[in-house]
Amino acid sequence: MLAGTSQRRLGRVEFTTALALSMSVAALGIDMILPGFPQLREAFGFAPDGTEVAAVVSAYFLGLAVAQVAYGPFADRFGRVPVLRVAFAIYLIGALASTLSPTFGVLLVSRFIWGVGAAGPRVVTLAMIRDRFEGDRMARAMSFIMAVFILVPVIAPTLGSVVLAVGTWRWVFGFCALFVVVMMLWSLRLPETLKPEYRVPLSTRRIAAAARLVVTNRTTVFYTLALTSLMGVFISYLASSEIIISDTFGLADSFPIIFGAIAAVMGVAMLGNAFIVGRFGTRRLAHLVTVLYVVVAGILALVVLVAEGVPSFWLFGPLLAANLACHALIIPNFNTIAMEPMGAVAGTASAVIGAFSTAVGTLLGGMLDRMYDGTVTPLTLGFLGFGVITVVMVFAAEGGRVFRPREATT
Repeated sequence: MLAGTSQRRLGRVEFTTALALSMSVAALGIDMILPGFPQLREAFGFAPDGTEVAAVVSAYFLGLAVAQVAYGPFADRFGRVPVLRVAFAIYLIGALASTLSPTFGVLLVSRFIWGVGAAGPRVVTLAMIRDRFEGDRMARAMSFIMAVFILVPVIAPTLGSVVLAVGTWRWVFGFCALFVVVMMLWSLRLPETLKPEYRVPLSTRRIAAAARLVVTNRTTVFYTLALTSLMGVFISYLASSEIIISDTFGLADSFPIIFGAIAAVMGVAMLGNAFIVGRFGTRRLAHLVTVLYVVVAGILALVVLVAEGVPSFWLFGPLLAANLACHALIIPNFNTIAMEPMGAVAGTASAVIGAFSTAVGTLLGGMLDRMYDGTVTPLTLGFLGFGVITVVMVFAAEGGRVFRPREATT
């Protein structure tokens, strides 16, 4: 269960807390900056209702996507902790460069680098938990880490608003840089969890073999495409939530509270997933919730179209939260199903799946962002359209035989 005696110097609570906060730096780099979008528009000369600043989120996600493929093999070769510290250093460089960016172009490049750094803790944290724990202890550790990770989107916008009350958007980026410095120092206490005999050489052949397994397996391919579709609309939601709540609905002062409340609903759904899966099974639950997702998206689209794009927020908000709660239930289960056939190359295959779904999802989300017209119609139709595509992908993956408890891999 333990990877080495050096771990004894760090208790289970501190170990899992450090990893949970390490993983949370990725979400912090997204959610804390959202309240600063109005200042960013003003600083770089964009219109008050412009969507150009959404690229700050997209650039970050692109960095997050492309770097995942590299971190897995590097962590398997050089060990978890050295790679984690390098990732923290890249994160710090990206955050500081963003803080000091003189132009919007430089800011986007800096945000991409920042995302590259943020990808490391996400990949390495999961590997370290797998190294140290097994069975029920691993499940409890992962539940704790996910609980902390989910809390970040709830509190980060409020924290960003507090920083903006005493400083500018640059201070928000600076706070993220300060936070990762703390995590770098804390990482000095983390033990190496990968046993020397389990280290594997860097090999393009190994990565290529994993990629080949991904692209030749029907279940994995179509569930990865389904994940990509859902990531596209979710990334669009993250990038456009501030302008929709502030400009479309005129609730700028309430944005941190509204965003946090919706994130909390998603968090409750994600935490409840472990209990619900045990009752229904991963596949059956994923298929049921996917259908529910499309139904809710259809109702939401109908409400929005009847209201000519700007319904009452108190009708739109709960329906949006319900749609995103379905999203929170679907994503981990689709990931699980996509990984089932991957066997011995699970780590590298997971990175390939994550990189593809995040990178292409970011591009799709960026296309949806550019359709913003002052109403919630584009985003709402995006939920419905991408949801329908997801259903088609699931049917293709399962050969039309859905709602079954499990299926042999193909």
